[in-house]
Amino acid sequence: MPPRPLRIATRGSTLALRQSALVRERLIAAHADLGRAGAIEIVTIRTTGDRVQDRPLAEIGGKGLFAKEIEEALYDGRADLAVHSLKDLETRLPAGLELAAILPREDPRDVLLARGAAGLMTLPSGAKVGTSSLRRRAQLLWHRPDLEIVPLRGNLDTRLDKLASGEVDAIVVALCGLVRLGRTELAGEILSPEVMLPAVGQGALALECRAGDDRVRALLRPLDDPDTARCAGAERAMLAALDGSCRTPIAGLAEIAQGRLRIAGLLATPDGSAIIRDRREGPISEFAALGAGLGQALRSRAGPAFGLA
Repeated sequence: MPPRPLRIATRGSTLALRQSALVRERLIAAHADLGRAGAIEIVTIRTTGDRVQDRPLAEIGGKGLFAKEIEEALYDGRADLAVHSLKDLETRLPAGLELAAILPREDPRDVLLARGAAGLMTLPSGAKVGTSSLRRRAQLLWHRPDLEIVPLRGNLDTRLDKLASGEVDAIVVALCGLVRLGRTELAGEILSPEVMLPAVGQGALALECRAGDDRVRALLRPLDDPDTARCAGAERAMLAALDGSCRTPIAGLAEIAQGRLRIAGLLATPDGSAIIRDRREGPISEFAALGAGLGQALRSRAGPAFGLA
């Protein structure tokens, strides 16, 4: 009998399916036998985060709602591995699950798409900017307190439709999504990390499996990118040290350059009236300590308005 298929769990959005296709392509490139018909199956799962679109994520349980049902599919054996946008995963994974690989990171920056404006600073006063991200909201208001931030959820096409219809004057999305969908012609102003620090893990795809599943871990090992994994590890260590709620705007980005790891972090009040920034740099091997140290430093400077536990 042929070996049972490798089942990949994913959300059902166009972007999520494209990301799963990228993982499938990399698996086949690393293991030629997985290229045969039926060797890999895509298991599409509709998550709570996808079903509930009329309320901000912070009101219904946070970003983990994009992963909960997918992780249940791992637990009950409907899937062997899951493809996640790393930024959608909680800092602490559920017991019995582990990250087996993190793919090379796509550009982690955010991009502003606007009607009739070249960029953030040229938007007219009072312009409506659509985003349901507290992180984006806080940083937008820090730079432009005159803007009106409008809650906006849904997939990229939904957001583009609301921009085209005039419901909002601009939207902010992750550049990596446009790249993976081959729609970079839509990109307006790419926002530098100094203006809009990305979400922890943004641009990275994480592959999750059951702890101790040696077969799947072996298949995923060639897909892991050590530099991306270390940068993501530093960012997630920062996030863990902050232990913020889903109502706390937090951003972080680690990069490796000239043999060193540099990580920048940001903590903001939800209304964008106050922002704390800090950074750390050190040996790549100390990625976790650098991230944790940065998180502790940010926490030590934060007052009650920042909403930390």
